[in-house]
Order: sequence, then structure tokens, then C-alpha cells
Amino acid sequence: MKKQRYQVNLAADMAECEANYQRLALLLSGHQLESRTIGLDHGALHIDMVERCPYTTTLQVTQRPLHDVPTLTAQLLVRVYHDARLAEVVGFSSRRRVQPLYEYPNPAMHQPDEKSQWNRFLGEWLSHCLQHGFDLRETHPVEL
Repeated sequence: MKKQRYQVNLAADMAECEANYQRLALLLSGHQLESRTIGLDHGALHIDMVERCPYTTTLQVTQRPLHDVPTLTAQLLVRVYHDARLAEVVGFSSRRRVQPLYEYPNPAMHQPDEKSQWNRFLGEWLSHCLQHGFDLRETHPVEL
């Protein structure tokens, strides 16, 4: 029996990117877009602007644990499309580019739907910050 090839679910991916845009807008509302640090019980989430263009902004989203353990540091590069109101992961850790689809198996053993997984992960991260995060400068819950 031949295994079916993975197909990108564009509607679901765009819905996740729209939701991520809204989550980022809530987290960054009333703050300078250059930087924001959100405290969490187990560490902090740093959102830093990397590049600003007329229609897009590139953000680096980094989670650091309470103790400086470099192996547990996660980092995503997120492109925010202001005109389309979308935010998508375009890179992670040391990888600068995430493909929408990978053939499987491949030499690096990327999952076929890796980009979708990274966008869902970003959504879970941001949702967790909205529910449980606090501003480290003001030590109160993130205001919506």
C-alpha cells in the first residue's frame, strides 16, 4: 500500500497565523514594539524587534528559563504582516528559514508539516503568556 503524501492545509495554517497576529497585538498593545519581556513562573518570554519595514515587522521571540541553561533556550523568528494581519514563524533557533513542506524522509529529518507545527507552538506560547504572564517591570498580570 502506497503512503499518502502530506498536503498543506492552507486554511488551517492561515487561521493559526491570524490568531497569532491577534495574540501578539494583545501582548504588545500599549508597549513599544522594539522590546517586551513577559514573566512566567518558569522563566520569561522576550519579544524583540529585529526589522521594521512598511508592511512587515520581524520579531525574535525567545523563551529563557529562570536559570541560565542555554540548552533550554528556545528562539523563534516571526514575521508580522501588518496589511494581511498575519504572523508566521519564518525561522527557529539557528535555522533562518522554515519551508512550508518537507519531503519525508529527508537528510535533516524534518517533519513534513514542520512549519505548521512551529506556528501552532508559537500560538501555544503566546496564549500561555496571555493567560499566565506578567510584565516583569510592573509585576502584575498582562493586561488585555
